[in-house]
Amino acid sequence: MPEHPHGTWETAPAAGWEDAFLSGNGRHGALVFGDPYDDRVVVTHHSLVRPDGGSAPRPPALAAQLPSLQDRLLAGETDAAESFTDGRPLRWVQAFHPAFQVRFVRDSVVWRGYRRAVDFATGVAEAWCGGWRGRVFVSRADDVVVQYVTGPGLSGEVSLDPRLSGVPGGLGIGRGVVLTASGAQLTLRCRYPDSELAYTGTTLAVVRGGRTSVGASGVRVEGADGLLLLTRVRRHVGELDAVAEAASLAELVGGDDPAEETYARLLGGHEALHRAAYERVTLSLDAPRGERGLPGSELLARTESQALLERLFAAGRYHLLSASGALPPRLTGLWTGEWDTAWSGAFTTDANLNLQTASAPACALPEVTDALGALIQGQLTHWRDNARSIFAARGIVAPAHTDGESGHAYHFQRQWPMHLWTAGADWLLTPLVEQAETTGERPAWLAAALAELALFYEDFLTCTGPDGRVVIVPSYSPENRPANASWGTLNATMDIAAARHALRTAAAWHPGPDAERWTALAERLPDYRVNADGALAEWAWPGLDDAYDHRHLSHLYPVWPHHDITPYDTTELAKAAHRALELRGAENHSAHGHLHHALIAARLRDAPRVADALRHVLTGDYFHPSLMSAHYPGRDVYNADAAHTLPAVLTESLLQSTPERLVLLPALPAPWRRGEVRGLRTRFGARVDLTWTGARCTARVHAERDADVALMTPDGDGRLRLTAGEDRELTLRTR
Repeated sequence: MPEHPHGTWETAPAAGWEDAFLSGNGRHGALVFGDPYDDRVVVTHHSLVRPDGGSAPRPPALAAQLPSLQDRLLAGETDAAESFTDGRPLRWVQAFHPAFQVRFVRDSVVWRGYRRAVDFATGVAEAWCGGWRGRVFVSRADDVVVQYVTGPGLSGEVSLDPRLSGVPGGLGIGRGVVLTASGAQLTLRCRYPDSELAYTGTTLAVVRGGRTSVGASGVRVEGADGLLLLTRVRRHVGELDAVAEAASLAELVGGDDPAEETYARLLGGHEALHRAAYERVTLSLDAPRGERGLPGSELLARTESQALLERLFAAGRYHLLSASGALPPRLTGLWTGEWDTAWSGAFTTDANLNLQTASAPACALPEVTDALGALIQGQLTHWRDNARSIFAARGIVAPAHTDGESGHAYHFQRQWPMHLWTAGADWLLTPLVEQAETTGERPAWLAAALAELALFYEDFLTCTGPDGRVVIVPSYSPENRPANASWGTLNATMDIAAARHALRTAAAWHPGPDAERWTALAERLPDYRVNADGALAEWAWPGLDDAYDHRHLSHLYPVWPHHDITPYDTTELAKAAHRALELRGAENHSAHGHLHHALIAARLRDAPRVADALRHVLTGDYFHPSLMSAHYPGRDVYNADAAHTLPAVLTESLLQSTPERLVLLPALPAPWRRGEVRGLRTRFGARVDLTWTGARCTARVHAERDADVALMTPDGDGRLRLTAGEDRELTLRTR
């Protein structure tokens, strides 16, 4: 059994795919049911998106209409943007889907002493029952799904089964089974309907003891005591060389006891990478031993337990790491057991992906920011198309939805005019900028992307208002509208903050004439507006009324993720931002809305509000026994937002940083009376460990480079001067 909080366990197999324990390497994913009779592992891959049968979508060619739209909006025509379209119907991005399930259906089972567990430190999901043991992990070193079954007299059939919920009727299926000296090779080819695209799964079976033969749909195993299954999936055009795929898997096998020795060697290579990443940051809230030992489903019922927060923090880091590699996490992370994934299982960039990846720099997961960078770099050409086609501008504009292949902005309709949204690139690049500040290393591609974003704003921000300040027009605040106007409008607060941050960041990375020009443009952006309720307005354009009951908190973007409004530098605006947070409704109680609320509350030093937002999520039945989460209360709609974002909330409550500032214990909830966090990173190149008991806290700061920063604590403010390679120990009050 894994040690709490670095794992979770249950006393029964998964009742559905949502309850399956998860493993992944950022490319392949595995959903492990742990059923000793029908031992199922659903295999996924980040590349698996279903072709929709149409031509590759392009952004709408609207640049010629832009000046007219701007004039109409400036003249007060509040619904003018509703006709800013090329008339196409809404088209969703290609839907993420599972590959198939690897099944080992046994002839008989002795049901005795059942347990299943997942170890977050190793990535191994396993189950035990009556002498049978099944173990599964996805190797980060060798990019292979590894399944190892042991026990006396293993008899049954192994197959690759594509029959998952929602599978299209026209999916072209081809199977192959080849017996080998050590077991068998299984192949499953699935060709998408009306497409040249297909995906192929290849499984190499290594059988210890017993006999093998060709079965009804796979390979029949009789009397074995060990069965090792190695699986990979490839998406491809035309036919895949199945012989070469099997040979590649065979190269991983060796030793006098091939099944046992290969499993141990593959696990060792994987664990060296996975454990090192997972263990960089740990959190303890000094929970009672009895609660720490509970299975996950029982612990989830103890909504006030600190053991629950400990385990969810660890699970969130584990799942986030496991979903990040070739790409960052989707709406469902890296996992789904059905073809009909909600919202296409896309990368949604106007809150969801952003919230999921927010903890990566502070929680020492460069694997996550690298994956986010891979998504962005693969789409920059399309982002340039968006800027040219819609805004007649140089530079880059990110889409609000992407399937991981296309970066074109084409998901739009009257109620969601996502093609008007210009803040996306800044939000997506922000964790990468923070990671660069954390390490002190500036990737060349990121520097170039920041410059391109500044060029976009140079070309786009050409309209001015009566006061001579720039007007952002059209402007869109995801996914809301003014109470008295349409969705596409003027001077959304988020757009102002994003433009200001993008221009200033590009200037800091590119000193010289460009920097002077970008800084001057940033200074001409509109001021934020405080409305008649004393709240930070969602739109800075006079006369646009706020609509408070909404799941998104886009207008508080200058508070979080940025630090443009803080309790330290902009006191009155921070009060207005806090008032806006007080007035914000939860609308449909989307998990991301509650946790976004908590992140902003932490920046505004409101610990009770952080605790209340967490309470909504913990008492709302958002988490499956797998500790993966749902989008809505009652475990409705499998979704990774809550699971992946919760570590960011806990981290922001304990520590915040900029290149010039360190804030310790800004929003420590009262129930967290004792605790310890180790390994948090700062944006000025230091590692911080915190230990607190009652009213006192000790902070150990290890500097990786020289720094001189402002220090904010509940004890008071001051300066912190650090020398590279040295440790500083600070003692402070917790409140």
